[in-house]
Amino acid sequence: MPTMPVGGIVPAAEHAPNHVVADVVVRNAKLYTGDPRRPQASAVAIKDGRVVVVGDDTDVVPTVGAQTRVVDALGRRVIPGLNDSHLHVIRGGLNYVLELRWDGVPTLRQGLAMLREQAARTPKGQWVRVVGGFSADQFAEKRLPTVSELNAAAPDTPVFVLNLYQSAIMNRAAVQAAGFTKDTPDPRGGQIVRGNDGEPTGMLLAAPGALILYSTLAKAPTLQGEDLKTSTRHYLRELNRFGLTSAIDAAGGFQNFPDNYGTVIDLAKEGQLSLRIAYHLFPQTGGQEIADLKRWIETVRPGDGDEWLRLNGAGENLTWAAADFENFAEPRPQLGEYEDEFEQAVRLLMENGWGFRLHATYDETIRRDLAVFEKLASDGLFPAGNRWLFDHAETVSRDSLDRIAALGGALSVQNRMSFQGEAFVRRYGAGAAAEAPPIRAMLDRGLTVGAGTDATRVSSYNPWVALHWLVSGRTVGDLAIYPPENRVSRETALAMYTQAGASLTGEEDVKGILAPGYYGDLAILSDDFLSVPEQDIPHIESLLTVVGGRIVYAAGAYEGLDEPIGSVSPLWSPVAHFGGYQATVKPSISGARQADLLGQAVAESEQHRQWRAARGYVPETAPEIFDACFVL
Repeated sequence: MPTMPVGGIVPAAEHAPNHVVADVVVRNAKLYTGDPRRPQASAVAIKDGRVVVVGDDTDVVPTVGAQTRVVDALGRRVIPGLNDSHLHVIRGGLNYVLELRWDGVPTLRQGLAMLREQAARTPKGQWVRVVGGFSADQFAEKRLPTVSELNAAAPDTPVFVLNLYQSAIMNRAAVQAAGFTKDTPDPRGGQIVRGNDGEPTGMLLAAPGALILYSTLAKAPTLQGEDLKTSTRHYLRELNRFGLTSAIDAAGGFQNFPDNYGTVIDLAKEGQLSLRIAYHLFPQTGGQEIADLKRWIETVRPGDGDEWLRLNGAGENLTWAAADFENFAEPRPQLGEYEDEFEQAVRLLMENGWGFRLHATYDETIRRDLAVFEKLASDGLFPAGNRWLFDHAETVSRDSLDRIAALGGALSVQNRMSFQGEAFVRRYGAGAAAEAPPIRAMLDRGLTVGAGTDATRVSSYNPWVALHWLVSGRTVGDLAIYPPENRVSRETALAMYTQAGASLTGEEDVKGILAPGYYGDLAILSDDFLSVPEQDIPHIESLLTVVGGRIVYAAGAYEGLDEPIGSVSPLWSPVAHFGGYQATVKPSISGARQADLLGQAVAESEQHRQWRAARGYVPETAPEIFDACFVL
């Protein structure tokens, strides 16, 4: 039997012809199912990708056959697989192995050392790129690198460091590789910072639009051919590392359909996806949005695909003029008139049964969008059963929430404030930040509220950083921005990261909980999310991740049980040397806490010696230990 040694469970000698024989059984677990009918259990059996039994050992034993893989959870917490409701997974996969990740790096000094080492191995013509997933506030130094530091670390290799949606820092070689000169004009909504001599310094500012940042990054070399598949598979494996089993891809700039979707489509055809993806389509060219939407409506429909890869709708932009890109270091953008074209796009989608999602940071934009929806409601288009939602909504008002509910909408929030909270506080004040976004007000209205990260250009893809934000109200720099009344319980946070995401894709009947008939998606956690010290939540990882009954990630005691995956290519890839997210020691066992634990261990050891001495097992007086190293 291909299994770990498990006492008490052996394959049945024979089964009746119609008896269910599971492919995978997980037992000896603290199973949090998310199912109100049976919230707790200790074992689960999966057959043909679906849960068939939830219960205890007695319940799953009859499903164990000669080929059943039985996994002992060793008393660990098991949860339904996580679902990031807003992740740029397709774009992230196409670039993952080219990126040096500072996600989780605790000091700028370490980040610069990684950059210096990577520059030394990067071949001529390639760039070193640090593209999101970190904030200056996570570093002990509380600052970003300087252009001079990048020049010193990599004098000849182009280096591009993206700082949230706010700015980018480039070394001298990158400025030259991007073709920036004294005569290069500033693009609309962006600024090339220049010195007294008029030459670019290496700083790019989003003022307030981020197009200058992304268009510059797009000048770097890209992967081709099989390397695109390898990069995507390793990125999905990295997401599985944290217990992610599903994601809703929010499309985004520089993600053309169908060209940039080809890699995940091919992997889906080959059965090599390890993450379920529901994707959106995002018109890329201003002035052509309506034509693109019409063309897509004529060729595909939401729901097309299967349980691994399926179309979910349009967005997160429908028209470029309606996008209020956020840069909390800059004032809120003043949008021009966009309602006429926006109304055409929304009407077209709703009349053809398409759902959509909208990037909307500010309540001023949300109110204008809602006015369009309310106008269309007179024609019966709202609420009409089509799934639609606002993304982000950091400054949404309670009045707007009531209007969203009346129109049948939903919301998806991301932990961008984990990384941008300090900037928001500096601009708008702590009072405004305390409800940016007003999560509890959303939930109190009965709205579906999915949770996610918006990775990878701003937030990290690590879902536990987002879950920590929901529960603690703190940034990665440990600034408390939310009072208790705008935080959620751990159980509610899990529901936002599982069941709500399933609702946003119309899969609430098959995904998001562990119950018979639902997808066999789960994770065995390194630490119990429901009881671990709050500050340790960002340090949780999955030790074993199962998607549809397939073990797609395994570590620790389960190492080697997961599906094989090829080596990272190209060989000089930062991921090949540093991996992805940089795990660090849990706060609860670092520093003074470690010393305290050691002291407890010493005291317990002496108590144990005294207990043994009282029973005559050892001499009552501890033997004197002589060590020449301590003789003066």
